[in-house]
Amino acid sequence: MPHARSFLWRHRRALLRLGAWSLLESAQTFLLGICLARALDQGFLAGRPAVGLVWLAVAAGSVLLAGPVLRGVFGQLSELVEPLRDGLVRRAVGQALHRAVTDPAQAAVAERSAVSRLTQQTEIARDSFAGLVLTLRSFLFTAAGAFAGMLTLAPELLLVVVPPMLLGLVLFLLTLAPMATAQRRFLDADEAFTDRAGALRGQLRDLVACGTTGAAADRAGVLVDEAAASTRSLARWTAVRTLALGVAGQLPVVLLLVATPWLRDQGVTTGALMGALAYLVQSLLPALQTMMTAVGAAGSRLVVVLDRFVSAGAEGADGGGSRTAEAGDHGPDDPPAAGSAPAVWCRGVRVSYGAGARPLVEGLDLSIEAGERVAIVGPSGIGKSTLAHVLSGLHAPDEGSVRLAGQPIAGRSPRELARMRVLLPQQGYVFAGSVRENLAQLDPGAGDDRVARAVAALRLDSLVGRLGGLEADVDPGTLSAGERQALCLGRAYVSPAPLLILDESTCHLDPAAEAHAEDALANRPDTTLIVIAHRLSSALRADRVLVLDGAGTAFGTHESLLRDSPLYRDLAGHWNASG
Repeated sequence: MPHARSFLWRHRRALLRLGAWSLLESAQTFLLGICLARALDQGFLAGRPAVGLVWLAVAAGSVLLAGPVLRGVFGQLSELVEPLRDGLVRRAVGQALHRAVTDPAQAAVAERSAVSRLTQQTEIARDSFAGLVLTLRSFLFTAAGAFAGMLTLAPELLLVVVPPMLLGLVLFLLTLAPMATAQRRFLDADEAFTDRAGALRGQLRDLVACGTTGAAADRAGVLVDEAAASTRSLARWTAVRTLALGVAGQLPVVLLLVATPWLRDQGVTTGALMGALAYLVQSLLPALQTMMTAVGAAGSRLVVVLDRFVSAGAEGADGGGSRTAEAGDHGPDDPPAAGSAPAVWCRGVRVSYGAGARPLVEGLDLSIEAGERVAIVGPSGIGKSTLAHVLSGLHAPDEGSVRLAGQPIAGRSPRELARMRVLLPQQGYVFAGSVRENLAQLDPGAGDDRVARAVAALRLDSLVGRLGGLEADVDPGTLSAGERQALCLGRAYVSPAPLLILDESTCHLDPAAEAHAEDALANRPDTTLIVIAHRLSSALRADRVLVLDGAGTAFGTHESLLRDSPLYRDLAGHWNASG
């Protein structure tokens, strides 16, 4: 809305001129009913057909004026629509050039996205915006002319016509949000059932052999029930929307006919009744139904497409120039400025095991804010560890850009990367040396207070004591897998790096110890924590969760992903069943 208000304010003169031409359309609507009423009351019903014909000629003349009026309306509409399209084109080209210049590896991705936006999305936005402006304008000014005509003919007509029309409009507006929710629930349920049915088809032999067909059928039955419930919910809201259209579009005519005896008793003439009926049937109700259809269809398309171009910090689509985004005013595809940059920023990242191989991740866009706690989940072998290597700079993506705290990681030396992030793998590496040397490996100059804080925060006191203290030598062969992981977690705490990535590096700890370790690292000052999760509890503790599903991804909170991601629901169900 801020971008829309800014755009409309910059083109307020075109809006005013469009309103002026539309007033002529209101006058035409006004004359239609008035002339019909006068032709009947003062002409044909009064025995003066010549007078009636004159009034009908005036009405016909007003209809003939529709051509110049529409020409003026469309002329001013172009003053709104074309600047919107031009602004979107400039933004698409500017974003693509900026990405290509900033990171040449992004050139191919930038080209593909720019072509899509230039050839399809800008035209969708242009057509949807034009249709929305036309229909909204037509309804508002047609309604003004029709209501003014009814008020002139007989104020009692408004008492019959306006209430049902307002009721229908209110019902229609109230259905927009729940209708979208019901549609989303229906699509989620359909997708979940399709995924489950596809998985069962390849597992039928194993299910029969293991005697678990009943359990599989029960789980599929739950999805069937959810799909049926979502379909019923969608049908109910569709019925409500149909009712709203009927109330607004048909009830005024019915009530006008039913109230005719009462209106006649109030002194309303036959001509006034026919004029009101003409206002409804010929002008008002068609404009209302067209407007409702446009808001429900073109409006939603316009919002979706514009969201692809405009970010929260960007100007309106008609930016007034062909500049690329600046610091603090960047589009969704532009690298943020270092001063306000997120801890992790990815755009268009594609990762595969080699040329010609199926990508593990395709077109990943990701932004993790400083201090945030994120879990990465997905089936085994989906590419979680590979993505962790990409985010830590150990594996270069095939395409796309990765930045940590606003700085690109491509071409960084191991020493530089060590100051930016810590990656702890599943197998904890402990070398022969003192406990202190192992804990301070990533920051050899760390003082005693920093090492002591790490020991206290991660509750390593008993382990350090059993090993003989911080100065005691460590024999890695005598440590269990969990003890090695505990020392490595302490090493990450001592590190000065602001980003910590745990690649299942707590899998040998019990759930309570794992939870405490993750909390301690997340609560370390100025720390962003990414956890490759192997338990549901890690995802529950995270601020947001990234779900890897083949080349696609989903990113959100635990609650939103349970609603929107079928794979995440399956993973959560598997964890709960095995936990």
